[in-house]
Amino acid sequence: MMSDHVDGPRSIGDPPADVTDLFAFISPENPVRTVLAMCVFPSAGESAIFSNVIDHAIAVRRVTVAGVGEAAKFQPAHEEIRFSFRFEVLERDAAGNVIQRGTCTLPDGRELSLIVNDEKGASTPEGDVRVFAGLRSDPFYLAVIASDLRRVPNLLQHDNVLCVVVEFDTHRLLNPAAGSLFGAIAETVPARSPAGNVSHPVARIDWVGKPEQTNIRLTNPGLRGAEDIRDLWNQQKPFEISKELQPLFLQRLKDSFADWDMRDGKADWTPEALSANANIFLDDFLLFDVAKPITDESHLEIEKSTLYGRPYQTGGGRTIDANVIDILLTWLVNHDRKFLQGGATQATKPGMKVFPYFAMPNTDLQSVDDCVELAAAADAVWSVIGQFNLDWHPLVAQVRLTGAGTGQLRRIETRDGGEVVERLEEVDNAKRLYRYTLVAGIPACHYTGTIKVTPRGDCCVAEWSVQYQADNQPDIVVRARVATLLKTGLGSLKSRLEVRHDPNH
Repeated sequence: MMSDHVDGPRSIGDPPADVTDLFAFISPENPVRTVLAMCVFPSAGESAIFSNVIDHAIAVRRVTVAGVGEAAKFQPAHEEIRFSFRFEVLERDAAGNVIQRGTCTLPDGRELSLIVNDEKGASTPEGDVRVFAGLRSDPFYLAVIASDLRRVPNLLQHDNVLCVVVEFDTHRLLNPAAGSLFGAIAETVPARSPAGNVSHPVARIDWVGKPEQTNIRLTNPGLRGAEDIRDLWNQQKPFEISKELQPLFLQRLKDSFADWDMRDGKADWTPEALSANANIFLDDFLLFDVAKPITDESHLEIEKSTLYGRPYQTGGGRTIDANVIDILLTWLVNHDRKFLQGGATQATKPGMKVFPYFAMPNTDLQSVDDCVELAAAADAVWSVIGQFNLDWHPLVAQVRLTGAGTGQLRRIETRDGGEVVERLEEVDNAKRLYRYTLVAGIPACHYTGTIKVTPRGDCCVAEWSVQYQADNQPDIVVRARVATLLKTGLGSLKSRLEVRHDPNH
């Protein structure tokens, strides 16, 4: 469960179209302006770019409270206020730098040109709208295992996403005098193409309203054997869920909420309240009121108050630093009886109070290190692991070498069917050390590995260290893969060279 990250087979197969999150809040640097933002491309690497065949859109409709208590209902208007982004193929600017340009089409038809990753963004001549698009630190954090509510560190630590941000004059674009409550959705829609003889274009790839509709509410891991209906949901038209499919989705929500209620072994919801809750979440859009304060804690307050049958006090919405997972799970599991704090209290980086609000992308190199002490002479150990062919490693099925000395390439076929290509950058037999870099095969960049052997009395220590940045895969996944590589390799030397572990490592 990762907000709207990887929320169905279709979006998993097309990461640039995967909408991960949606935000709506009042600008902390200018309270007369509203900020809407969406993120795509989970675990985006430094080379990630926006798709040039997809429209990225944030749509807003005015909403009225049409019922309270067990009849709680939010009714969206038909008129839509839409901000749509279209991005171009890469090009080079006058200085030779590779850039990506984009265009944001505003609700009134005006077009605003921008350059991806331009920190200043782009503004209309009138100054009423400012937009940004680029790579930023992922503002979402997940620090609980759904199956048993176990607290863990943030599973998205060090991850990045692509973000689009729209900041605008609230009164000019939303006219809150006609009603200050709104619902927002974000979606990715394929560029229009003519229908074929035996097919028709996909309506949309992904969309999100409230966080976790797909990965927690519709695809509850506690519902054993339940079919995955996330792609079916993502094909629905936001604000207008198919009447034919509403019963299917509603029943799934009811079953899911009943299961979440019992996840702590205690029933906190009546059947009637669970049904009302399901009705509220079936109409999936992010509610925000621009006339009331939107804070890090106000997420879902509008829905909760309306279900309780009382006027809401905040602007709801979702700020960049809102703890949406713990807020949602506390509501579902124990009806806000006791706050369920996960194992992290913030994302990798907190949001900023100034435009473009999302923190700079994570660029720090990550490190994985391992070592083992061997009851053997350093030269004897180096004669085994100092060879670039890596044939001593139990995970290696075959290695093909190209070239010799510095610059030599090794093409590794792993026993699980994978392939990794690495280049020798430095070898120093006197110091019993060699350094290599990754060419391909691991979802990482700036990847450098070092293997060395150091004498220690009659024994020696074999060390293996890797530095990297995850690239289009979660850091936690890349780290686990690298750690397994190092641990398995060094661990295999115990039997080969009669080793014993260094108690200090």
